[in-house]
Amino acid sequence: MTYPDTQLYIHGQWQDAADGRTLPVFNPATGGEIGRVAHAGHADLDRALEAAQKGFETWRDMTPAERSRIMRKAAGFMRERSADIARLLTQEQGKPLAEAKGEAMAAADIIEWFAEEGFRVYGRIVPSRGNLALRQMVVKDPVGPVAAFTPWNFPINQVVRKVSAALAAGCSMLVKAPEETPAGPAALIRAFADAGIPPGVLGLVYGNPAEISSYLIPHPVIRKITFTGSTPVGKQLAALAGQYMKRVTMELGGHAPVIVAEDADIALAVKTAGGSKFRNAGQVCISPTRFLVHESIRNDFAAALAQQARSLKVGDGLAEGTQMGPLANPRRLTAMAEFTQDAVKRGATVLAGGERIGEAGNFWQPTVLADVPLDAKVFNDEPFGPLAAIRSFETLDEAIAEANRLPYGLAGYAFTRSLKNADLLARRVEVGMLWINMPAMPSAEMPFGGIKDSGYGSEGGPEALEAYLSVRSVAVMNV
Repeated sequence: MTYPDTQLYIHGQWQDAADGRTLPVFNPATGGEIGRVAHAGHADLDRALEAAQKGFETWRDMTPAERSRIMRKAAGFMRERSADIARLLTQEQGKPLAEAKGEAMAAADIIEWFAEEGFRVYGRIVPSRGNLALRQMVVKDPVGPVAAFTPWNFPINQVVRKVSAALAAGCSMLVKAPEETPAGPAALIRAFADAGIPPGVLGLVYGNPAEISSYLIPHPVIRKITFTGSTPVGKQLAALAGQYMKRVTMELGGHAPVIVAEDADIALAVKTAGGSKFRNAGQVCISPTRFLVHESIRNDFAAALAQQARSLKVGDGLAEGTQMGPLANPRRLTAMAEFTQDAVKRGATVLAGGERIGEAGNFWQPTVLADVPLDAKVFNDEPFGPLAAIRSFETLDEAIAEANRLPYGLAGYAFTRSLKNADLLARRVEVGMLWINMPAMPSAEMPFGGIKDSGYGSEGGPEALEAYLSVRSVAVMNV
């Protein structure tokens, strides 16, 4: 499938930027330009904001059943088109074709779940304390037009979680999607457009991130902000939103600990955590990063994880048999080199990888570092790449303390055969999502989000809809 140039989507129409500006899109497997994406300016944003307000006024007055029918139809289009969408996603982002198709198919599941959850936005009647003629009601209304800002690592998944919850609640949404990976989000929005969503309910723009966020967040049309990205940028946007009393959902960076207890199934831990580590070349906000392994099994675990890393087939995501694709951009190559060199300088040992692959494209060897000291950069800053850092511990309390040492609290993993250990880990590890003896398995029906510096709010489960609803008290005295 030929990679297309990507336009803006405003008031139900695909269109170029008003001033004709575009940005290049590159294939991370080759480094070559494969297309262009429209670069929105203030004139485009003004049209998009006006459309979002009108779209909201239409969408909020439709019944949940009417919204659900459109959303379910869009989900059907995502399934029908998943193979073609996957090829676009792999070309612009790099992930293997199977992972890209999985992302497109998962989007359909998310849309469908929220399409049904929209039926369950309930208010309630509260009995009066003293007068039966008084009817007290709690009413939930859609908050209004929403501005969404999404990253390049999961170009469809990160948009669909926001869009689906907002639409189910009755909100309109203007999506500022990533310029590096524009075709995937456009394919998602096209599915809704083809399903018959009214003009203005969904908008899509690309451009300068700082310029667009600083224009949209203060704008009176926008009543809610949702952002997925780094913690520093998230804090800036949350502060800006706070100045204008805008509600915010933040899904920010993490540095996921993996605690492998003395009684863990080593083979399961290596297969599960290792598979999660190198998925999407480690460019996953919930990717395992800090491997904390009991000293009695440290050597066996490290050797097995290094062997797994060396066995992975790295290459173009479109090539048959590729298990790990390139990093998304050259900046990530520089970061991987810096993380690795810093760890080695401080005493870590490279058990696998640690080098760039070739000169064309952004390929990096799956890397495993052992005996990593706590002051190494990789144990303090999220690597966001195919780099696993291992250090040992003596007691489970020590491992939990290290897991909680950093200000991040997005995701965590643990492996143990003990119910007592599992209970302690569930109660004490400070993360928004914890998976024990299993890989990460986010689903539409479960909360998805972090605590501490990893953000607040949820993008899964019924809790996701609450972020898009205003709760009001209405009291009526019958006279």
